[in-house]
This record gives sequence, C-alpha cells and structure tokens, in this order.
Amino acid sequence: MYYDNKIWIGDADGEKICILPKMANRHGLIAGATGTGKTITLKVLAESFSDAGVPVFLADIKGDLSGMCRPGEDSADMQARIRLFGLDACGFDYHSYPSVFWDIYGEMGIPLRTTISEMGPILLSKLMDLNATQSDILTIVFKIADDEELLLIDTKDLKAMLQYVSENSKELSLTYGNISKQSVAAILRHVVALEAQGGDRFFAEPALTISDWFACGTGGKGNINILDCRTLANNGTLYSAFLLWMLSELFETLPEIGDREKPRMVFFFDEAHLLFDGISKALEDKIEQIVKLIRSKGVGIYFITQNPKDIPDGVLSQLGNKIQHALRAYTPSDEKAVKAAANSFRTNPAFDTKEALTSLGTGEALISVLDEDGIPGVVQKCRILPPQSLMGPIPDSEKKQEVLVNNLYLRYQNMEDRDSAYEFLQRQRVQAVQTAEKERLAGEEAARAEKEAKEKARLAEKEAAQKAKEAQKEAERRKKAISSGVSSVAKTAAGTIGREIGNNIGKSVGGSFGKKLGGNVGASLGRSILGTFLKLF
Repeated sequence: MYYDNKIWIGDADGEKICILPKMANRHGLIAGATGTGKTITLKVLAESFSDAGVPVFLADIKGDLSGMCRPGEDSADMQARIRLFGLDACGFDYHSYPSVFWDIYGEMGIPLRTTISEMGPILLSKLMDLNATQSDILTIVFKIADDEELLLIDTKDLKAMLQYVSENSKELSLTYGNISKQSVAAILRHVVALEAQGGDRFFAEPALTISDWFACGTGGKGNINILDCRTLANNGTLYSAFLLWMLSELFETLPEIGDREKPRMVFFFDEAHLLFDGISKALEDKIEQIVKLIRSKGVGIYFITQNPKDIPDGVLSQLGNKIQHALRAYTPSDEKAVKAAANSFRTNPAFDTKEALTSLGTGEALISVLDEDGIPGVVQKCRILPPQSLMGPIPDSEKKQEVLVNNLYLRYQNMEDRDSAYEFLQRQRVQAVQTAEKERLAGEEAARAEKEAKEKARLAEKEAAQKAKEAQKEAERRKKAISSGVSSVAKTAAGTIGREIGNNIGKSVGGSFGKKLGGNVGASLGRSILGTFLKLF
C-alpha cells in the first residue's frame, strides 16, 4: 500500500515497514518456500508502486496475477486483517489497477516482439552460447548487413544473411577477414534451434516500443504490464533472452538520472530461478552487469524465488531490499541454505534470525530495507499487508477481453513482414537464376546460329563445288561436241578432196573404172590422213 509517500509492505509489532521510493531502484528480493505468501507480497509491492505513479512490469509464471485488473473482494478474513493493520484509518479500499497483458506467443496477451537488429550480435551470441570465433563471425554478418543496407528483422532474415555470407565467403573474406563456412554453419544451427524455441515469433515486427511501458492509467496510477509466462516458462533460454533484451533496451534508451524521488519503472521477475537455470556463464555475467548498472537509469528490479541461492551471488549482492518468507529445512542442504539466508541480514537482537526463518507463518516475512543513506536496516519480523486488488486470477476469457479492448492491441496484434534481408536476397537469387537462364538461352541461340551458319556455308561450298564440277563436265562435253563436229566436217572434206584427187589419178590410169577405184581409195586415204592429224592435237 502506498502510504505517506512510502511503499508500505508490512507491520512489525505496530511499526510500519516501508521501502523508501528513492531507494526502490536499488533492487530487491522476495524469497520463500512454496505457499508462504510470496505472490501476495509481490502484488502488494506492485500495487504500491502503481499508486505512486510508477509503471510496473510483472512476469506472471503461474498465471495468478491477472486479478490485479479487478478490485479485491471483501471477506471476514480481509476485515480481520484490515483491523489488525489499522488499514481502515489509512485509506485502504478495494480497487482495480490499470493492467496491460502481454504474451510473446500472442495467445493470452498483446504480442510482444523485438527484432534481430535490436537484439544485436553481442546479446544474440550470448543467447545462443556461441564461442568466441562464432561470435566474431556473427558480428561480421551484422556489419555486412549494415554495409549493404539489409534489414535484419526476423530469424529468416538472419538465416538468409548467413547463407549469403557462406556462399560468398571467399570474396567477403578479402574485406572483412576470414569467414569460415563451418562456423557459419554452426551459427545457422543455433538459429534453427532458437526458432524451435519460439524465436520465430519473438523476433518479428511490429517490435515493442519500450516507452509504451512507461504509461500511466486513470488517476495517475502507473500501468501494470503483466507478461503471461505460463508457456514461456518452459523455455528458459527464450525467457532469459527476453529479460536480457528488455533490460538492455532500457539501459541503452534511458538517460542517466542517478537516485531520484521514485524510480521510473520497477520490474518483478517471478520464479527467478528459471532465468538462471542452464544458462551460459556469459549470459549470467551479462545479466549481472546490467543489474548493476541499470540502477542509475532509475529502474528497479525485484526477483521472486524460493531460495536466495537460486540467484547467482553476483546478482544477489545487488539486491538491497529483501523480503524473506519462511524456508523449510528438511535436509542438510536445506539447513545450509537457511543458515546462509539468515546470515545475509543485519542481526536484530530481538530474535534469532535463523530460527525465525523456519517458524514464519503464511503471510509473514523477515524484511530488511535500505534507509535514506542506502544502508540495510536490521531485519524485522513482519506481517505482510493484504492487496487491494483481487487476490486470485480472472478467467482466461475475461483476460482475453481485457486484451482486445486495449488500444495497444490494435498496434501490435498483426505480425508484419516488410521487405528486409530475406526478401532482398531472395530477389537477388531469383534474378541470378533468371540471368543465368537468359545467358544459357543466349548461348544456345548463338551456338545454334553458328551451327546454322556453318551448315549454310558447307551447303554453299558443296553447291559451288557441284556447279563447278557440272560446269567442267559441260565444258568437256562442249569441247568433245565441237571436236566431234570439226572432225566430221574435216573428214568429209578430206574424203571429198581425196576422192577428187583419186578420181583424177584413176581416170588417167584406168579410165572410168580407174576413176571410181581411184576416187574411193583417195577418199579413204584423205580421211585417214586427217584423222591421224587431228589425234596429234
């Protein structure tokens, strides 16, 4: 409950135990065994920050925080608690809180997305647990995309870019350094695994505008942004990725303001052990770094878990405001954990901290908060105040209705797939195929034309040779014909001349008989002499 400009958490024998708003950005821890009241404590804190005008983000792992959008219900037990704490004199009443429901998978809330570019190569490398060489190559891939003005929005963009870099590694290595195809293939496998874990829905557009979480509702109350993590909790890698992206985005976006009267925003991560189970050391170190630095941006982070040992020591040391519900010591390991939790508090001489931890009832907690100088106060045994909103969840049907009537749903409901690296590289690949096909067809056409030209030339040559042959034959025929004609005429003439000579000779020798005989012999002799002469030529 927000009272006297303080975050009133509980009561310690009549003393109000409160977190000072200007110390709320020093982070905090809500821990305790199952069923000890951690969720109620979370709701009381979230309501108080909202009443103070501070926007809140809640990771709802179990789905039991949706009741914050409904006013609490009166009962005999509630009346008893109101009287116990004197809440009726402090303005306590039942009311709802401005709640905005989100869901990475878009099933039980407004879809929550970011882009590959906004996540960046460093966070992606840590998310996918890449080795140093693979991380360097992923950074080169992002650099190539920037240089070639290619947008990396979703996982298919990143896969297309990796494929492009692999196919052109030889040429790109001359400019960007050695790019191993084996390393690119390894990164590609990690991306496919990330898609299978829901990354194909988380990395998309429209991406969340982080300023949408800084809005306030009616009466100046800070909006309570509730992320439905019932499905997401089964995927520790994506859950960690979301946390890391969100805190990094806030850290990079918000200016330094140091300590102020109240934080800009407060985050609550329920079942925080899910954030750290099985994550890489690099990812854990990155979370620790951001938790350390984001305080100066005016952002407070509160982890809710069963046992403080669920939180890495480097992160745990940054949590100044501690609310410890009961711990159970059933085993030697549990006993050790109880002792460690007790030793983390400043001792209160009024009671034994370790003993108190194992004997706290439901709704009771050991609390230590920072004073005005940032010094942890002595531990106090407290009763936690009741929430002002509905304690349990609302039905999913009502939750969906709350989502549909929210104006932000209209902005984020439909996934967009604008022109980015994947589409550009697909077009480039299609154009390359088309160009190659055109070149192939042009080559075939040129080869066909060349073949036809050669065939035409061959036929022309053959035809010319045939004509030359025929011309030669015709010339020989004509020569023969002419020769034959000349010979016939010559022979006739020779015969006639020979006959005349023979006639004259024969007549002079033998009279008419001699004339006839001489004529025949002269004609034959004349033709014979001429034939012999013609053969010589």
